[in-house]
Amino acid sequence: MKILHCADLHLDSKMESNLSAEQARQRREEMLDTFRRMLDYGQSRGVKAVLMAGDLFDKQHIRKVVKEEVKHDIISHPGMDFYFLRGNHDVTDFLEDFDEIPKNLKLFSKEQWMSYTYPEENIVISGRELDSSDHKDVAADLVLDQTKVNIVMLHGQTEEYEIKDKSYSIDMSQLRGRYIDYLALGHIHSYRWERLDERGVFCYPGCLEGRGFDETGRKGFVILEIDQDGVESHEFVSLAQRQLQRAEVEVEPSDDMTNIIAKIENAVRTIAATDLVSIVLTGRKSMDLDIDLSWIERNFKAQFFFFKVEDVTRVEVDYAIFQNDRSLKGTFVRVVQSSEKEPEERKAKIIEMGIRAIMEGGLE
Repeated sequence: MKILHCADLHLDSKMESNLSAEQARQRREEMLDTFRRMLDYGQSRGVKAVLMAGDLFDKQHIRKVVKEEVKHDIISHPGMDFYFLRGNHDVTDFLEDFDEIPKNLKLFSKEQWMSYTYPEENIVISGRELDSSDHKDVAADLVLDQTKVNIVMLHGQTEEYEIKDKSYSIDMSQLRGRYIDYLALGHIHSYRWERLDERGVFCYPGCLEGRGFDETGRKGFVILEIDQDGVESHEFVSLAQRQLQRAEVEVEPSDDMTNIIAKIENAVRTIAATDLVSIVLTGRKSMDLDIDLSWIERNFKAQFFFFKVEDVTRVEVDYAIFQNDRSLKGTFVRVVQSSEKEPEERKAKIIEMGIRAIMEGGLE
């Protein structure tokens, strides 16, 4: 039996923190389109069940047209069963505006574990939704038949991740040794596949499309082949229309703007024009160099769907050249250098700001 596992689609997400209103609108439509193409891909490969492990939507207020489209996508794939387990972002019931739930849509509960069975394949799919309560013992009442192939769905993060909301934390030690063949997880937006115990594995498929620069790299979903002995094979599939790319470019004190532009060109030369790009300038720059970020963005903005640059360089201060400098600039540098209270990195930043003010104010 073939199963598709996806999570963290965050459909109808605003995505306006970096993008223009038109770009954000386009990305929302692309995410819906990727969702449809994923379902068509699964159907073409004989997928029988789609596991949606939380965060199908992104916020409380979902546009009705989006809810209608998702419902239509589910109904239009009658050969596949959809298992929808709500995540922490699924705060609105997207079916509330409809008279009936699609026959091929299976839901879960916060109050108890729920299970669905495929007798001919000897497969049982179980799941439970988490909420704001403390769920340290969420697995205590999970009872599985060791003679079955057991798939378990949860939305939360394992203990090795930095946990912001402990109500969505998952204690993996409670799930080991419980006859789980495949633990289908959601909440972490990067693909991860690992052993759970001697019998089973667990997987985060990641999100379908990256939305911010904390979601760089390939995004997609997982196709599983399940037989009588458990997971026979799996494949990570990416149908994302765009990737988010983040690259660091190291600046040296000898670099001028022409050198920096050339370094950025080298960093982005293999990135597709359809992608979203974030360049971070690192390293050390000359004290007299004013990095013009707007000029850099003008040079590259037209090459990609989205482009931005950030400057986190530090100033390289050559104190020796100011030892005998009688100018205001030299006096200022010597005064800052002599301070015993400030660390060297802060001294460099103060000198950078001060010299810029001197030069722009024509005080030299």
